[in-house]
Amino acid sequence: MRIAEDANLDLVLVAPKAKPPVARIMDYGKYRFELQKKQREARKKQKVVSVKEVRLSPTIDTNDFNFKLKNAKKFLAKGEKVRVSIRFKGRAITHKDIGREVLNRMAKETADVATIEQRPKMDGRSMFLMLAPITEKK
Repeated sequence: MRIAEDANLDLVLVAPKAKPPVARIMDYGKYRFELQKKQREARKKQKVVSVKEVRLSPTIDTNDFNFKLKNAKKFLAKGEKVRVSIRFKGRAITHKDIGREVLNRMAKETADVATIEQRPKMDGRSMFLMLAPITEKK
């Protein structure tokens, strides 16, 4: 404590539960400022990834599918993740294989711009597929 007071600095406990406790002599105000500055820089560099959803039906027609495919590719080109979902209505839920085929077709069509993040999976009356844009490592 005396050495810290003589140097006009603070005595900060780094590891109080260690045997013996570890303390450090530093300017605590300057340390906190540097820590906040690093956190601000990290927030600036982080990228928020949003998830867009494209809804399909198990009995979707070719032109409708192509329209939804174009939208999905547009979202992926912007760097957003795409959640492709199929909502089963009425007795259509007995034909989950048809829905899975539609989702697999969407995954195959977007294979050049996206990777499958999550395979088709049932959740209640809906089936989901997650696609993430392909990122090139430099």
